[in-house]
Amino acid sequence: MIEKIKELYRNRFGCEPQAVVKLTGDGSNRAYYRIMGDGPSVIAAAGTSVEENNAFVALAEAFAKSGVCVPEVFAVSSDGMCYLQEDLGDTTLFLSMKESREKGEFSNDDVSVLCNVMSQLPHIQFRVPEYFDFSLCYPVSEFDERAVMWDLNYFKYCFLKGVGIEFDENRLEDEFVKLSFMLLKDDSNTFLYRDFQSRNVMLKNGTPYFIDFQGGRRGPLYYDVASFIGQSRARYTPHVVERMIDAYLQSLSQYRNVDRSHFMRMLSLFRVFRLLQNLGTYGFRGLFERKKAFVETIPAALHQLYAILNGPVADFPYMLELVKEIKELPLFNREDIRELTVDVMSFSYKRGIPDDTSGNGGGFVFDCRAIHNPGRYEPYKKLTGMDDPVIKFLESESEIAQFLENAYAMVDNMVDTYKKRGFTHIQVCCGCTGGQHRSVYSAEHIAHHVAEKFGVRVVVNHKMLNRCYVIEAK
Repeated sequence: MIEKIKELYRNRFGCEPQAVVKLTGDGSNRAYYRIMGDGPSVIAAAGTSVEENNAFVALAEAFAKSGVCVPEVFAVSSDGMCYLQEDLGDTTLFLSMKESREKGEFSNDDVSVLCNVMSQLPHIQFRVPEYFDFSLCYPVSEFDERAVMWDLNYFKYCFLKGVGIEFDENRLEDEFVKLSFMLLKDDSNTFLYRDFQSRNVMLKNGTPYFIDFQGGRRGPLYYDVASFIGQSRARYTPHVVERMIDAYLQSLSQYRNVDRSHFMRMLSLFRVFRLLQNLGTYGFRGLFERKKAFVETIPAALHQLYAILNGPVADFPYMLELVKEIKELPLFNREDIRELTVDVMSFSYKRGIPDDTSGNGGGFVFDCRAIHNPGRYEPYKKLTGMDDPVIKFLESESEIAQFLENAYAMVDNMVDTYKKRGFTHIQVCCGCTGGQHRSVYSAEHIAHHVAEKFGVRVVVNHKMLNRCYVIEAK
């Protein structure tokens, strides 16, 4: 792909790219690169779907014709798998307000920029359809009942199931159907951006530019307003939210008459829907893929959702009951919990099983003595389970891989449960005859497996080697 990108740059600008730097991803399946050379600095996007790329390119043209600032598309590869676009720099609207978020106070300049962005949203919603063929949308062309239920089930299976609480699926499904009906009451022929939030607004010389709109489709106008003002990580104050809504409604009045009370009622419903959708994403990325940043976002989203379900939208008592239960779990009550630490030890049965210094007695002791012992052979006697010859022996002359797969399954289940219940310590011990070969190899692999999968702090202690080190939490 890199060579294809370089060739695209050469063909478009007639010069050799000097550097291609991969940019940090945002969790999507698209890869972005900054290309620098004698020509302009540009951003290359490489996707996995031609249809998704086509949607972006077509929408970029429609946005530009609508008078909305978006990155210019310079070139598209012949197979449609990558394209070059204008480099807008590195400052997102979200990043520009980091200090304000941390202080909990947004300046007049901050509010002015936010209101400017919101006032442009009606232009996107009403003008883009004049220049865009909705049949090019990816993956679907319209926000309909099926799309609603997909996202609600995403919440159910990727968040609720990940949290691990018991729930009444029939009662929840009844409320999902009711919410879907209420969301789709208003007919709309407007453009739905779908991921309209401050991370997808770039600031170039103070001017907002819009990015990542390739998932856009036909849909109701409330959705994008709810997305922007309800972004959990943005931490907008109620005053700022009110100012943004006012700016949006004033701009919207150019296109249609607005009944403010009806608008606010529908906006609250869409905020519920967007928060459920976001929690599905946070659950998948955080609870299943073990990405800590997504787990840390969950409490704020839960508190927003509870406030709306307990106030403006009192139509879903069972969802309110579930959210109340979930937000009080230790996993999401970060002030009342210390991080989980997993102690992984190797030891010799001749010296006895290590004591549990935490006092809770939680964990496992795995007996590695049934595994073929390299210590019985002269070439390996002075080596350890961390040395390459011993590693090769164990992996080729024993069934240690199957042994570890079984151990992983048990340890994974306990780590997952302990994290959810707010426990702070697990001890995993691996023992063999001398505590030098099989137990060391097993402890090393279990330690790194747990650290990589769960992002928790792991303390590794090889008793007989007098070696101890820490893998810090990610």
